[in-house]
Amino acid sequence: MSMLTPPGMGGQYRITGDKYPRMRRNRGRRRIVLAVAASVTALGLAGWGTLQLIDVFTGGGDKASAAGSAPGCKTSPSPSASPVKALPEPGQITVNVLNATARKGLAKDTADALKKRGFKIGKVGNATKAYDKKVDGPGVVLGAKAAADAALPVLATQLAGAELKTDTRAKPAEVDLILGKTYKALTTKEDADKALTTLARPEPAPSTKKDC
Repeated sequence: MSMLTPPGMGGQYRITGDKYPRMRRNRGRRRIVLAVAASVTALGLAGWGTLQLIDVFTGGGDKASAAGSAPGCKTSPSPSASPVKALPEPGQITVNVLNATARKGLAKDTADALKKRGFKIGKVGNATKAYDKKVDGPGVVLGAKAAADAALPVLATQLAGAELKTDTRAKPAEVDLILGKTYKALTTKEDADKALTTLARPEPAPSTKKDC
């Protein structure tokens, strides 16, 4: 073997003159490297796609909205249910109709009208000295402190503009309706019924929610 024969050629090549054989890289190794790189890329894409699907099905994309950190969210009110108040029925309330004006027969006519609407009627007559000729508005609804959220507002639905007051009496179901100078008539039954319904079912309290 010639001294110019490259090592590892096993004598297969003999160099003569000024020409040398070209050394070729192993094509098999290149293919392995390319295949490994393609596999890594495919696995990366598959993993990313899996994460996107998980976010879609688990609502992961709404985390920013739920946390309230997403820009552009608007807060809008939404109604929430209000409990129904337990109010006494008209038949459970005894009304003393007292006339604080100079007009005669006013207390009796008003008492008759209230009786037709289901209220119990107690005393009918003139107002006491503390209120006689001293009520400038349509009337005063007077009762015990315990009736402030019960019998008093129920009776007040029958006379628009009536003033509600409390005293030291012990019976919360007995109230006074003191007719004042500007009193003309009770509220119409239709309007009184609407006011009573609103009293029992107040407007729902607004709550807020974010629209993103």
